[in-house]
Amino acid sequence: MLIKNGIVVTLGEENRVLYNHAILCEGGLIKKIAPQKEFKGKPGKVIDAKGKVIMPGFINTHMHFYSTMVRGLGKAAPSKDFQEVLENLWWRLDKKLTLADSYYSALLPMIDAIKRGTTTLIDHHASPFAVRGSLGKIAEAVKETGLRASLCYELSDRDGAKIAQEGIDENVAFIKRCAKEKDEHLKALFGLHASFTITDATMAKAAEAGQGLGAGFHVHTAEAKSDQDFNEKTFGMRVVERLNKFGILGPKTIAAHCVHVSDAEMDILRDTGTAVAHNPQSNMNNAVGVADIIKLTEKGVLVGLGTDAMTVNMLEEVRVALWAQHLSHNNPSVGFMEALSTLMFNNAKIANRYWNPQVGVLKEGSAADIILMDYYPPTPFNENTFLGHLGFGLSQSFVDTTICAGKVLMEGKKLKIGVDEEEVAAKSLELSKKLWERF
Repeated sequence: MLIKNGIVVTLGEENRVLYNHAILCEGGLIKKIAPQKEFKGKPGKVIDAKGKVIMPGFINTHMHFYSTMVRGLGKAAPSKDFQEVLENLWWRLDKKLTLADSYYSALLPMIDAIKRGTTTLIDHHASPFAVRGSLGKIAEAVKETGLRASLCYELSDRDGAKIAQEGIDENVAFIKRCAKEKDEHLKALFGLHASFTITDATMAKAAEAGQGLGAGFHVHTAEAKSDQDFNEKTFGMRVVERLNKFGILGPKTIAAHCVHVSDAEMDILRDTGTAVAHNPQSNMNNAVGVADIIKLTEKGVLVGLGTDAMTVNMLEEVRVALWAQHLSHNNPSVGFMEALSTLMFNNAKIANRYWNPQVGVLKEGSAADIILMDYYPPTPFNENTFLGHLGFGLSQSFVDTTICAGKVLMEGKKLKIGVDEEEVAAKSLELSKKLWERF
């Protein structure tokens, strides 16, 4: 497959903006990027990208597919703080999910991700009364859509010892499956809900299981101040300190949120090489605060961008990340590089701790995860101006074509995955009505 006539933005360590270049893909990889005149002969498929920017597919480092069927639900009581949001909505919802609900809850946002140019998602799942096999059902949706995803199950003690053990078992089984199959579309982490819902005994079991399999962890970390308050009162230490005590942190671990971490905790995150997933829309929606990604970045912590299920539109999320830093620092001149880099550079660094060949960069030998976005630059468009165009121009444009592992998932804004979106939505509607009755 040859992609030509567009403006190529490579991203990666040395981002380049290339004119009059083409990209040749073969075997799911990028085989060659070179001036168009160097390509002779006719490949199997040619995509004309005139009037478009050619970029790597976007990456989402913290997602919850299972939240899909809550859209429009008005049965949850109003909540005055984050703890009540969990108790009145999410912990009621996840208890009612079936395996079928988990499958369709994943399939729909994955379809939307294709439309938005997001090709890699790192998900965090919970369905405490349908634990066993839940990650396998989500994996079916991943394979049907052709995207890449890392999955984990949200271990917690809030539903009792039996379900906590099932959470450990589900994580272990899926991690072993991914290690055995070596499918580049599927990866696994060991999921933990949050420190305040996990006892020392369960945390120790999870740490032993995950470390024994060489897996990283995916854990909500100091999302609300109440998480810190509980840990200090119950365990005599702060959240990051406790996670570090059990060996949960490390280069393969993602600490989601980190809104209420101290300078000392930031140092621990940096020293252990733990990545942070920033989720600004969710944090503001839940009124828990805004993570100081400027200080985290200055400290040397790798900060990526997730959506926490608020959207799969990464360009929407990254703009909010920027406005949030302006507001929280009371300074409209700060945070531009820190916010935009979470999505455009850091998410790839996080994802490439798990994926090989590399994703999030266009270079020879990397994964052919490519999107084409409609865009005619109205001002100079080059390496120095790209992020400005992204934040204030490309972010308002449309994704025309989405390719993952060299397979065209959408072309000309039409899905090519063999899944009928209307039928999927209709089935979800049928299931959601029953779910809402159980809620």
